[in-house]
Amino acid sequence: MVFPDISIKRQAGFFRASSVVLLLAALSACAGKANNDTYSLSSVPTVAGPASTGRQILVPEPTALKALNSEQIVVRLKGAELQYLADSQWSDRLPRMVQAKIVQAFENSGKVGGVGKPGEGLAIDYQVVSEIRAFEVETGANDAVVEIFVKIVNDRNGTVRAQRAFRAVAPVSGSGKPAFVKGLDTAAAQVVAEIVAWTLKQI
Repeated sequence: MVFPDISIKRQAGFFRASSVVLLLAALSACAGKANNDTYSLSSVPTVAGPASTGRQILVPEPTALKALNSEQIVVRLKGAELQYLADSQWSDRLPRMVQAKIVQAFENSGKVGGVGKPGEGLAIDYQVVSEIRAFEVETGANDAVVEIFVKIVNDRNGTVRAQRAFRAVAPVSGSGKPAFVKGLDTAAAQVVAEIVAWTLKQI
């Protein structure tokens, strides 16, 4: 003799129990997740250079090796030994943050006809193609180091108009995470200002 009502009740009970187990597992995972301090690049570069208001610039996202292509803040202990700053992170992936800062610096300068990112539909004259080579705190020297290599590419024929590496070193004043981030922020602002000023001279 078959009792379908008992079978259905047992299945319903099983599903309820499974749901409770999954919910408890999710809550446990959330409770055990560390809360990292989150930082951004806040300094606004001051840019000097000739105006090129007839030109429109495209700024693609910079390329970077895996160690720099994340939200982690890189610390160089000695030589080739790298670590990430504990309990800390950038507010976005580092290349996206650098891209946004370069675009902002061009916009704030008022010296180009237009600047944008890929997909924004601008008629482009030049691309500012970049690679992040260093964005780290060197604990031995207690310095923040930022190095970005840049190519200016003619968007109409694909030729490289100019290329150059930009590097800035800023002392880390004090200790702890805020001091490290402030040093990186200062060095990054210097590099971005130099990139924009140099680009304006080249185009």
